[in-house]
Amino acid sequence: MSDARQIEAEIYERLSKVIDPELGRSVTDLGMIAAIEATPADANVDTDAYDVTVHVELTVPGCPLSETITNQINGAVSSYPGVRLLPHIEVGSMSRDKLADLVADLKAERKQNPFSKPGVKTRIFAITSGKGGVGKSSVTANLAATFAALGYDTAAIDADIYGFSLPRLFGVHTQPTNLNGMLMPVTAWGVKLISIGMFAGADRAILWRGPRLQRSLEQFLSDVWWGEPDVLLLDLAPGTGDMAISVAQALPNAELVVVTTPQPSASDIAVRSGLVALQVPMKVRGVVENMSYYEHKGEKLEIFGAGGGQRVAEQLTAALGYDVPLMAQLPLEPEVRETGEAGRPAVLTSEGALRTDGIGQTFRSLAERLMAL
Repeated sequence: MSDARQIEAEIYERLSKVIDPELGRSVTDLGMIAAIEATPADANVDTDAYDVTVHVELTVPGCPLSETITNQINGAVSSYPGVRLLPHIEVGSMSRDKLADLVADLKAERKQNPFSKPGVKTRIFAITSGKGGVGKSSVTANLAATFAALGYDTAAIDADIYGFSLPRLFGVHTQPTNLNGMLMPVTAWGVKLISIGMFAGADRAILWRGPRLQRSLEQFLSDVWWGEPDVLLLDLAPGTGDMAISVAQALPNAELVVVTTPQPSASDIAVRSGLVALQVPMKVRGVVENMSYYEHKGEKLEIFGAGGGQRVAEQLTAALGYDVPLMAQLPLEPEVRETGEAGRPAVLTSEGALRTDGIGQTFRSLAERLMAL
């Protein structure tokens, strides 16, 4: 084998380690590397170097992650040991037939909801509440961001069809990429997201019920390419309606996390959302009390009363026959709302790292407790 042919073969092998960020597969497995050409460089420039041209075919023209992919390919070529290689990346897009074959192969791997298959390793946490306004979506967003910051491959579904909040809380203003009928989730702050709020016309009132509502969840699970995330979070609609039942049917391995605030008017209703576990195969992992107190000059002011989270935990423990702990008490912090509404989960710094102060430590502890069992 000539030096040029050996370089081409070894570069192809190195590119098998370059992963498409959306599909979670190597660019070689996906057929994105159409050709590799190595030729001796101009002797007047560098007698010991080779020009290496890599022809890349992206799944869609103008792929938003094309720069990420080409940077990785550049790195794989330029770091080749022993010989200096000069990378040249030529980017195009797959033909319609090639893309159709790729999507058909991917869909064949997941003809059904991938999270209900035997042996699935994804931990699924459904975040629920008895009533709206207790900060359930904020808890979901910050918990998802925490998992991602801790290094978990994290996905989140905004299953609150009527009151979707996750796109705003993550600063998402784009739609999922459509690959011949298969959707790529939008990634923000390290979390793969899908929400009805990402689609055109989502600002209109949605009046779905029953089968149509269940179908929306099935589509989010089956028609979106999630890869194999470590953690999947679902932000459920408040109460015990159709979506909670649909989640239980589609994801019997999901674990419920009940969010409440301290006052009895919220905690008494929150118990009902946990009691869904008496009728469906889901387990209640624990309770999160939000807006527990407001800290002012070193004093914790219990603006909404006290004890709601503990009451919910005790009542669910008695009713379900196993321990349902109070896993976290979150303070009332204006910054959580302000930062979240600006499009960044409050547990993260502006660079995307997990904060090391109070709120960051609290959510880290919550995430670690949820993954401990």
